Amino acid sequence: MPVLEMKLDPNEDDRNAILNPLLAFNDSKAGEDGYKPLAILLRDDDGGIQGGLWAKCYYEWLFVELLFVPEAMRGQQLGAKLLAQAEQWAKDENCVGIWLDTFSFQAPGFYEKQGYSVFGKLERYPPDKHARIFLRKLL
Repeated sequence: MPVLEMKLDPNEDDRNAILNPLLAFNDSKAGEDGYKPLAILLRDDDGGIQGGLWAKCYYEWLFVELLFVPEAMRGQQLGAKLLAQAEQWAKDENCVGIWLDTFSFQAPGFYEKQGYSVFGKLERYPPDKHARIFLRKLL
């Protein structure tokens, strides 16, 4: 009989024990996901990484996991340039679209100005007046 074990200090092996059969199942139903990572790094004059964009393409969608421009570098359209470069790469990879998520206190308006539309919202995350907002842009 199966046993449920709650583990409050899981490790990568525990994660992989769940992830690997899930990925195999997904592949059996939806085909290979075509996973490709993308990083567009934002470097300072000394070559240090100060921010950028981290994304991954799978199932013909680009998911922008991280996008950060330091406060001192804002106002130079760097966020828009990062997204535009990622969008071009996604088009070159024949992606259907791009999706991402942001918090209500971060930059939902910025993404909407770049042509993204809200397709989901998780209220009270973080608690109280905030929300996590999911956006997409079809290519």
